Amino acid sequence: MSSGLPDRVRIVEVGPRDGLQNEGIDIGTAAKIALIDRLSHTGLRSIEATAFVSPKWVPQMADASEVFAGITRAPGVAYPVLTPNLQGYERARAAGATEVAVFTAASDAFNRRNTNAGIDESLQRFSPLLDRALADGVKVRGYVSTVLGCPYQGEVPLADVVRVAKALHDMGCYEVSLGDTIGVGTPGKARAMLRAVAAEVPMDALAVHFHDTYGQGLANLLACLEEGVAVVDSAVSGAGGCPYAKGATGNVASEDVVYMLHGLGIHTGVDLEALADTGRWLAGLLGRETRSRVGKALATR
Repeated sequence: MSSGLPDRVRIVEVGPRDGLQNEGIDIGTAAKIALIDRLSHTGLRSIEATAFVSPKWVPQMADASEVFAGITRAPGVAYPVLTPNLQGYERARAAGATEVAVFTAASDAFNRRNTNAGIDESLQRFSPLLDRALADGVKVRGYVSTVLGCPYQGEVPLADVVRVAKALHDMGCYEVSLGDTIGVGTPGKARAMLRAVAAEVPMDALAVHFHDTYGQGLANLLACLEEGVAVVDSAVSGAGGCPYAKGATGNVASEDVVYMLHGLGIHTGVDLEALADTGRWLAGLLGRETRSRVGKALATR
């Protein structure tokens, strides 16, 4: 393996937000709170809790305030929430959020379908939010979707990915997550994309976010780890999908990511057995088997 592998990796668990908002079943407020509380006891240090978005467009997140108020925040654990605009930010702050996230896409076509705004317009929308957050001492994370392909325009030029990621970082996002939203990427393309962005944005300010539509999630992740990235987004039980990308499956499963990282000698601080147990519990609530291969394998031992 490359000597570029990090010694430690921080996993950003996105199941309660990116996972659940794209599932067909709403597990209910109490179960969402229970999920986050269970995840808080696995050793994870970043758990994306919910999204303060329009219930009209994302009904699964309509109970954001209730969920955030109901969780038991563990010491040393961050609970970022998604806020698409200043109104969402104000709701999040009223609920007690101390870290938020904003999102845009490297594809203009995807951005218009998803947020009804072009890339530049969406970045302009974030400006007052970021100004307010910086004044409030609130950390802001940035997401860039469709970094390896778009369901509407197909290929996404690397220059567009770099431009958007750099813009978010320059605006004050402490970390920028690079997302293969529809899961079409392969390791060589993932590595080339990360290298291009890292030429303009420091590697320690970057994270990667892979969906597993074509079964390439872990392979893409390993390629990026070898380049030195040390923050990974994943979802327990492989929860999720993408409502704007027909056929796209969920995020790469957190259990599978942790198993691979531990096998590489990389420290995560995560209790794999506890995480896999939580993944199977969540899958039961969603009426299916866990999508984590590690979760299934551990259950048969």
